Amino acid sequence: MNLIVTTDADGAWLDWGDGRRRAAIGPGGIAVKGGEGDGITPRGAWPVRAVFYRADRIAPPRTALPLHVIRREDGWCDAPDDPNYNRPVTLPYPASAETLWRDDHLYDLVAVLGFNDDPVVAGKGSAIFLHVAKPDYAHTHGCVALARDDALAALAQLRPGDQVMIR
Repeated sequence: MNLIVTTDADGAWLDWGDGRRRAAIGPGGIAVKGGEGDGITPRGAWPVRAVFYRADRIAPPRTALPLHVIRREDGWCDAPDDPNYNRPVTLPYPASAETLWRDDHLYDLVAVLGFNDDPVVAGKGSAIFLHVAKPDYAHTHGCVALARDDALAALAQLRPGDQVMIR
């Protein structure tokens, strides 16, 4: 089962055949990714690699995908010139890295999509996540975001090899 992300005049949506759910995407919309910081949610079919969650905030999500608990020291390298670009790292890290243990709730649940990770191409664009949306569905930096309950329901449908198709 794949998750399909589309846009229309009313905004961004995610659907897996059970009715569309409101989503948030980057301010650059859905397009071919140009590189770091362009705000684009990349068009394509991206496998869902793994799911990370905050065990202090939510119960383990139902999923057949690889599941990992987010720890305080977990980060994700976003420095294009670093050998660990687009890879998980332990914080503190000597290069630029995003913190996965956040004070807000956006990364209480995170699915890592297979964008620019096999192989990693420096400067092509940082990792794309499916994560929890802000209450007002404000733009992401290029990720796909859903209400927490919608993200949990979507991830429960997925099996290894399934994809998020961004059109």
